[in-house]
Amino acid sequence: MSRIARLSDVLINKIAAGEVVERPASVVKELCENSLDAGARTVRVELEGGGVGRITISDDGHGMSREDATLCLERHATSKLRELDDLFHIDSMGFRGEAIPAIASVSRFTLHTAEPDAHEGTKVTVEGGGPPTVEDAPPRVGTVITVEDLFFNVPARRKFMRQGATELKHCEEAVVRLALAYPEVGFFASHEGNELFSSPVSEHDPRERIAAALGPASFAHLFPVEERRLGVVVTGYLASPEYTLPNARGLYTFVNRRYIRDRGLISTVQRAFQDFLPAGRQPVVVLHIDVEPAAVDVNVHPQKMEVRFADARGVQDAISAALSRVLRAAPWLGTPEQQAANPQPRDAAHYAHAVERFLTRAQEATWGAPLPTAMDAPGPGGSAPVRPLTPSYFSPNGGAPGGAFPGPFQGPQVPGRSPAFGEAQPQLNEAPPPGYFAALRPMGLLGSRFHVCEGPGGTLVVLDPHAALERARLTAYLRRLDDDTKAPPPSLFGTTVDLSLAAVKALVDGREALLKLGVDVEPFGGTALALKSVPPGLEGVDPRALLEALSRALPPRSAPLDVTSLAEAVRVMACHAARRASSSPLTDAQLRALLGELDRADFTPPCTHGTVVVLEMPLLELERRAR
Repeated sequence: MSRIARLSDVLINKIAAGEVVERPASVVKELCENSLDAGARTVRVELEGGGVGRITISDDGHGMSREDATLCLERHATSKLRELDDLFHIDSMGFRGEAIPAIASVSRFTLHTAEPDAHEGTKVTVEGGGPPTVEDAPPRVGTVITVEDLFFNVPARRKFMRQGATELKHCEEAVVRLALAYPEVGFFASHEGNELFSSPVSEHDPRERIAAALGPASFAHLFPVEERRLGVVVTGYLASPEYTLPNARGLYTFVNRRYIRDRGLISTVQRAFQDFLPAGRQPVVVLHIDVEPAAVDVNVHPQKMEVRFADARGVQDAISAALSRVLRAAPWLGTPEQQAANPQPRDAAHYAHAVERFLTRAQEATWGAPLPTAMDAPGPGGSAPVRPLTPSYFSPNGGAPGGAFPGPFQGPQVPGRSPAFGEAQPQLNEAPPPGYFAALRPMGLLGSRFHVCEGPGGTLVVLDPHAALERARLTAYLRRLDDDTKAPPPSLFGTTVDLSLAAVKALVDGREALLKLGVDVEPFGGTALALKSVPPGLEGVDPRALLEALSRALPPRSAPLDVTSLAEAVRVMACHAARRASSSPLTDAQLRALLGELDRADFTPPCTHGTVVVLEMPLLELERRAR
């Protein structure tokens, strides 16, 4: 008896489904591609249950006859290929004839279609790869395919589906990729009645389609790229380095309108941007690579997400040239005349510009509209009056009268528009961007007090170590106060202090509050107090100055002993701890540890000395001053 047997068509289809139908997004992709091959000008995607419950794809393409509607459910039945040579000149999205039978084998599948001007349509129903049911249906324009209960008959596959929200995001991304490849086709997607993606035909300005996919804020940052070489044409758009993402979600590459993930192409794009982006940011690029169909093999991946080029190096060189030309010209920095009047090292200036705008956008996302600063002042040739450029200073009260330093420079406002990204420095002493301090590179000590650092993009940053230590200690004391279970044992501190009568009375009356803060005092006769213990960090402080200040900061005896009532006393302790720690210059290791603490610190509570960043001057500002 033979041990080899032919597999049934049902089993073959389910095996094929494991390769073609990875998740609901695969169904959306394959069926939308069929709509595009059918000449559709509008494609609508309706989803339920993240795509697992139901997927409906409708288009206004040329539709199918009853014979074709039945035949498309058979494996390897396709209108795209006829002969072997056609496999090496593929100019359609689909060509294998596997998608529809594979989808129908793992779902409850319904197809409703009709040819143009037909008096009668066709409805085909298939359940779990069973025999199709064909019946008459009202005529319609194009085709509607409904896929319900995906993987209902393959529970092992269904249990590997992610949460509905995750599957939904993949479905939406599948629509976005096709929409970016075909701006002349309208794409609309919804989930349980809620709109996910809506973009009518935008072939006259593809930036509208990109903005619909990546957000309206991207529109103003998009610049065209183009490179034409023998056998290779590269077109598309890149976003200026001031508009970036934390991941590669905004990097799209298409080969002959087919979205692909090619490591070589992605690496080429990232290398072109490496001198222009802050660390940890990824570019936003939509590139279309058009080559002769015979020069690319699209039949190397089950989902057709990878290709093989006959001349991969030539394609990568064309992409690099197209991107580098725009990046070096930097059209977002002004007109050619303005750039000629303001010569500067291009790479460093672009990088500093990108860093500044990135920090501003991070600040704006947290705190709202930014304040105008020196970036508002135009260079030579600008229409607005030029004001003297000064570095930005920051104080705890935002530069109000009476602060330690003047407020941020107020540049001229352009009537009729709100400040653009990058036209404001973030309030670093109120809400620094994540990782800001750890990214600083210590360079030296100024005046035996201030620490000078280099920030991202060559930014000059000057720190006050006392304010930095005070902020770090304040955060530590408040967190310990808020969570007694994490409070370390107080440090023994045996000394006797003579104080004023008023101070002694206030401290004795507030002894319970002091104990909650980690300070233990006992009357020692007359106006003397015995200081027995203090919180970590206050060892070695001037005990008289500390207790006198605490006596004025303690809440009334009737006040509840919570973070709010004890906040002023905590500020006093933080200031005194910082005063002791900053009495001598910090070593390099101590400064780096402090910078790490600042990145974890809470800048929301007010601090006695809140000006950690005394000065921040971008490289662009330094270059302007050097001219």
